[in-house]
Amino acid sequence: MSADPTQVLAFETDCHIFDGCGFPAPGLHSFLFEPLWGDGDSNVYFNKTMLLALLGSIVIVGFFWAAFRKPKVVPGKLQMVAEAGYDFIRRGVVYETIGKREGEKYVPLIVSLFFFVWMMNLWSIIPLAQFPVTAIISYPAVLAGVVYVLWVSLTFKRHGFVGFFKNVTGYDKSLGAVLPLAMLIEFFSNLLVRPFTHAVRLFANMFAGHTLLLLFTIASWYLLNGIGIAYAGVSFIMTIVMTAFELFIQALQAYVFVLLTCTYIQGALAEHH
Repeated sequence: MSADPTQVLAFETDCHIFDGCGFPAPGLHSFLFEPLWGDGDSNVYFNKTMLLALLGSIVIVGFFWAAFRKPKVVPGKLQMVAEAGYDFIRRGVVYETIGKREGEKYVPLIVSLFFFVWMMNLWSIIPLAQFPVTAIISYPAVLAGVVYVLWVSLTFKRHGFVGFFKNVTGYDKSLGAVLPLAMLIEFFSNLLVRPFTHAVRLFANMFAGHTLLLLFTIASWYLLNGIGIAYAGVSFIMTIVMTAFELFIQALQAYVFVLLTCTYIQGALAEHH
């Protein structure tokens, strides 16, 4: 509590401009949630982001189960939407990147990744949820880790140890004297930087997008006082614009994540010359 009872705390919902309180800017505290179950101190708990991830998984499985449990030659609306999404990823991402012959076996994985990431992103604009699960680094990190393990194992399986070494180091004897330096850079880039950037690219975009949405939403409420009402209107319009833009970014980031995944798989399967 504040020592001065007349001072309005910045995080209180009745805080408005000209009321003597500061702007309740979003920060890291906006990404922390109290446990819904369990004890946070013991690291065994269940919080909002876990609940959203679980619900998102149920929604995706339920959607595809409902769409394909009784498939028809002439599809209904739900089956048509599901087939369009599945076919877009299969043909537009997997086939285009890996190829039809090699890529067919990876279609279920890539489709699952795309819709899971997209659903986790979409929670940001869904009422009551209003938080993108992928704005918590652990979720993109685990997904990127799965892709990383798949890439490493496929490279070993296809090329053996020597071929794996050449693949991850970009071995090319035509480079001459700069070959050792180039191999060192490629080694660290592929084995250390690649999984990091794969996870951070998704995390950073969702983190920044959610922060901007919070900023304009809170500003709309904060400015709702006196002459500030005019500015609150502008901030509210920006909230709507940012929400629409976030819809685009959410789908785009899911697409980029699986596109990079396919690129890594293609690189693991490609013959090294």
